[in-house]
Amino acid sequence: MVTTEAALKEATTSIEGALGAALVDYSSGMALGTLGGGKDLDLTVAAAGNTDVVRAKVRTMEMLGIKDEIEDILITLGTQYHLIRLLKGRGKTGLFLYLALDKGRANLAMARHQLMRIEADLEV
Repeated sequence: MVTTEAALKEATTSIEGALGAALVDYSSGMALGTLGGGKDLDLTVAAAGNTDVVRAKVRTMEMLGIKDEIEDILITLGTQYHLIRLLKGRGKTGLFLYLALDKGRANLAMARHQLMRIEADLEV
């Protein structure tokens, strides 16, 4: 089991093309931890904004009567991928991992796979 800090460090160092990562509580919109980012990627703002994305998708699924779980949400920009992975398991409900990737350097399938592995080891 790894801490939030260790999980974010692993995400930003072991995932090719990672620009920044955050652990976010989507009930409050607060980032519980961030690593990376910079002047062009404010992870605190991204955490709050992506909370709205998660809430909207959860509401839409409820309205449609879809009884399934969201694994992840992908937002594709011209030069970046933004990956939102909802956490599952004891103590992880209401949280998501957010990962911003450089589209030109990242392998999306590998990033998703590595983020799943990080989630499995994360102790909140």
